[in-house]
Amino acid sequence: MSPFEVPEGDPFGPHHLPYGVFSPAGSPERTVGVRLGDRVLDAGAAAAALGSPYHALLARPTLGPLLAAGRTAWSDVRRALTAWVTVPAHREVIEPLLHPLSSVTLRLPFEVADYVDFYSSEHHARNVGRMFRPDATDSLTPNWKHLPIGYHGRAGTVVVSGTDVVRPSGQRKAPADPAPLFGPSVRLDIEAEVGFVVGAPSERGRPVALGDFRDHVFGLCLLNDWSARDIQAWEYVPLGPFLGKSFATSVAAWITPLDALEAARTAPPERTHPLLPYLDDAEEEPGGYDLRLSVAVNGHVISEPPFSTMYWTAAQQLAHLTVNGASLRTGDLYASGTVSGPGERERGSLLELTWNGRDPLALPDGERTFLADGDVVTLSGWAPGPDGLRVGLGEVVGRIVAAD
Repeated sequence: MSPFEVPEGDPFGPHHLPYGVFSPAGSPERTVGVRLGDRVLDAGAAAAALGSPYHALLARPTLGPLLAAGRTAWSDVRRALTAWVTVPAHREVIEPLLHPLSSVTLRLPFEVADYVDFYSSEHHARNVGRMFRPDATDSLTPNWKHLPIGYHGRAGTVVVSGTDVVRPSGQRKAPADPAPLFGPSVRLDIEAEVGFVVGAPSERGRPVALGDFRDHVFGLCLLNDWSARDIQAWEYVPLGPFLGKSFATSVAAWITPLDALEAARTAPPERTHPLLPYLDDAEEEPGGYDLRLSVAVNGHVISEPPFSTMYWTAAQQLAHLTVNGASLRTGDLYASGTVSGPGERERGSLLELTWNGRDPLALPDGERTFLADGDVVTLSGWAPGPDGLRVGLGEVVGRIVAAD
């Protein structure tokens, strides 16, 4: 137990220490913070007070410099932070630098360089296939078991948890409509996902191998890929998602470092098709993560998707993303795609939970097929940690407001 009085078993205890960026009460200044229970440590001020060589990485308004410093620095800084919040000799210096979480303003923790979204849950992909290609021999597309499918999204509309989401407007056309209409989306949806944050960049023209995943990816966070299904359905042929996705993507304010998730590592599902060498992870360390997600609308839990069922791992996604020579930049963000499991209460989107609107969800405040103005969506989750502890994942909250 930490000498700084974090309750025993707290999922944000000293075994975790996720990173974020915050503004103290009454100040517009931004600085790197580390969460400890229900408080936030001003990491830059702590480094300065203790004469740490990591002051230059932590006394910043963004996580960018720390992300760019690379894996050795990530591990060294984490060891230092653990000592600062657990060694009794540091208490007199550190305790005044702990701010109540309720008193600070949480910011987007890093500048998003590029954003890519994948489509890596077999259960999600099969559900979508059954809905929209009911006569197909196979509910999966022919390429699905051979490569992680993805699309390039819009980095500039990635927002931090707590940011309102304005209902998007655009063209939509139902099958029976004679011509497309313009107006606010009437089929606004969520997608419960996990985002991976790139730290160390790579050289253009040099793919990143499976085994180099942890040299480039700093950590992960929960992510909500908001989706306007009616806009998406009309626009996506033949180039895929565009305005139906690009209006907002919400991420948690806290980035969990991969080093905090060693106990959560797990083997991915059994591969059913041979993989090309650059994706073949049979001889690699387990690439899956046992993350337990929860989706709530207006405080009512509607789904609990298991991330351990994802067919394609984050390491495979990174290898595929760069196999053509595309380079990584510090702050790149790539998302897992909708997390869905085999059970009806394990589906990560309203599209699946209501089977494209056919089966409305019964909520305490009324039925839903898709989101209504005023709805608040909360993604939360946890992972197994060391010694039977839990690692809490920073939540993602977004409220739908009416279109302008």
